Amino acid sequence: MPDYDPRYLEGIRLFNECEFFESHDAWEELWTEYHGPSRDFFKGLIQVAVCLVHFNNGNVHGARKLYQSSTNYLRPYAPIHEGLNLEKLLVELESCCAPIFVGDEEQWSRAELDPDLIPELHLDDGDHAEEHR
Repeated sequence: MPDYDPRYLEGIRLFNECEFFESHDAWEELWTEYHGPSRDFFKGLIQVAVCLVHFNNGNVHGARKLYQSSTNYLRPYAPIHEGLNLEKLLVELESCCAPIFVGDEEQWSRAELDPDLIPELHLDDGDHAEEHR
């Protein structure tokens, strides 16, 4: 497996434990110090985590905004970047966040985060991609 920054790996671990704010913190620490070609990739991951924090806390307006910006940051890095299958993440995030884009404001403002639809992040070790759940 490539030599990934420990903060990147910690963020993935925390994200998969649904500790979204904490994963955001780990990635933000990395992003703050990083000035290379993956800077917007890390920013996109940070925003995915914050999107899910907002969605889980009932801040649907914030979740919608962060969904849009996070996907805009991540799409240019697809299909795989830093060992992460972004195509899979983007599809799963879209499915997870679909309720906040369906119907009128009254309907999506009552949307709740479905734990079964939360994406999981798994790194490709170069030989094969890890399976989701």
